[in-house]
Amino acid sequence: MKIEQIYTGCLSQGAYYIESNGEVAIIDPLREVQPYLDRAKEDDAKITYIFETHFHADFVSGHITLAEKTGAKIVYGPNAEMNYDAYIAKDGESFKIGNIEIVALHTPGHTMESTTYLLKDEQGKDHAIFSGDTLFIGDVGRPDLAQKGSITQDDLAGFLFDSLRNKIMNLNDDVIVYPAHGAGSACGKKLSKETFSTIGEQKQTNYALRADMTKEEFVKEVTDGLLPPPDYFPLNVKLNKEGYDSIDAIIEKGTKALSVEDFITKYETHNALILDVRHQFDFIKGFIPNAMFIGLNGTFAPWVGALIKDINQPILLITPEGKEEETITRLARVGFDNVLGYLAGGFESWKQANKEIDTLTSVSAEALEKAIQENAIVFDVRKPGEYENEHIKDVENTPLDYLNDYLSVFPHNNTNFYIHCAGGYRSVIAASILKRNGIHNVIDVAGGYGAIKKTGIVRTMPTCLSS
Repeated sequence: MKIEQIYTGCLSQGAYYIESNGEVAIIDPLREVQPYLDRAKEDDAKITYIFETHFHADFVSGHITLAEKTGAKIVYGPNAEMNYDAYIAKDGESFKIGNIEIVALHTPGHTMESTTYLLKDEQGKDHAIFSGDTLFIGDVGRPDLAQKGSITQDDLAGFLFDSLRNKIMNLNDDVIVYPAHGAGSACGKKLSKETFSTIGEQKQTNYALRADMTKEEFVKEVTDGLLPPPDYFPLNVKLNKEGYDSIDAIIEKGTKALSVEDFITKYETHNALILDVRHQFDFIKGFIPNAMFIGLNGTFAPWVGALIKDINQPILLITPEGKEEETITRLARVGFDNVLGYLAGGFESWKQANKEIDTLTSVSAEALEKAIQENAIVFDVRKPGEYENEHIKDVENTPLDYLNDYLSVFPHNNTNFYIHCAGGYRSVIAASILKRNGIHNVIDVAGGYGAIKKTGIVRTMPTCLSS
C-alpha cells in the first residue's frame, strides 16, 4: 500500500494518491491531471477510482478530465448532484482498491454532500481518513458556504458537530488525518501549517473537538468571526458540478505570443485586464500603466480569485520568460480560463517599443519611521487577524481581500500615503489596484511589517491579562 500526499502550497491544497496491488485511487485531484497519470505509470498501475470529498469552492477539481483519460469512476457521497456521470456512494459503502478498502463516511456540515473517506489497510485495520473540508489540522470546515433554502449556517454547523462526534471522533486515536487544506486556505479560520495529524492529536489540540463542548458552543465558536467567502467560490462550485473545458485546451488557447501592437489591440478590443505576474521587485521598477500585479511567487491563484471579480474576464499576461504555461495553469486552477495571450518578450519588449510605463515608489521601514514622525498617513493591508495581533499605533486596517470596499478612505487629493503588508507582496498588489483606480499617490513599504518591527515605530499589541 502506498499513500502519497501531493500538496500544492500556493493553493494550500492536498490531493492524495493511493495504490495497492496495481490499482490506484485519487482523492481531490487538481485540474492538471498529468502528474497523477505519470505517477500511476511509474507504478505500472491503473487509476480505478476518483474520490471527491465534496464540491470544492476554492479550486477546480481534475475529476472530470481524469475520468475521461483513465475510465476511472468518479465517486461522491450522498446528496451530491452533478451534470456528468458519477457514482453516488451510500453512507458506509466500501470500495476495494487492490488489497485495501476505502469506506465512504457521510459527514455533512461544511456542505451537505461532504464525505470523509476511511482507508482500511490489508489487515482490515482503520489506517487513515481523507477528511476533505470536514476536519482540518487545528480547525474544521466553515459552515457558511452551502446555505440553501431554509438551511442556515447554524444548521450546517450543527450537522458538522454531529458528523465529527458520530463519524470521526469515535475512530481510534492512531488513525491518520489527511485533510484537503492547510494554513492559507479560506475554507477555515485557524488551519495549521501541518498537513497531516492523527485523531488523537486533534482531540487534544483542535478547539472544535473538545470532549466537553456542547453543540451550542460548537456552533458559536465555528461561526464566530467568519469573513465573507471570496466571490469566486460559488463559481468554482458551479464548474465542479456542471463541468469545464479540458485544461489542455485552455493552455493551447492561452499560450499565444503577442507582439506589442497585437497586445495593445487585444487590450482595447476585448476590454482585457493586463495581469503582471513577475516578482514584485521587478514590477515596482516599471510596468504597463493600468496593469494589475499578482506575483507568481506568492499565493497567486487565491489572490486572483479574490481580487478579479469576473471569472470570465479576458486576461492578457506579462510573465517572466518561460512562465507562460505555468501562469495559465495556475489561473485555470481557480476557473480563470479566458487568457487571450501573453506579451512576447515580456515587459522588456514593451520598453524597447518605447511605450509608456509606470513605476511604484517603494521606501524602507526606516524611511517610514521618519515619515511617521512628520505625521505621515499609513494603511495596513494585512488580514484583520494579523492587524489585531499587532499593528502600527493609530493606523487603519484596509485588508487587501476587500480593498475595493475601502477605496474612498484613501487620500484622493495628491497627498502621499504609505501602505504595508507583512512582507511586501500584498502591498504591491494593493498599490497596483489603487493605481488602476486613479489613486497614484501611494508609497509601498518594502519588507512590510517584518521590517517595521525592527524599527522604533510605535506599535499596538494585544493586552495580556494575568490572573
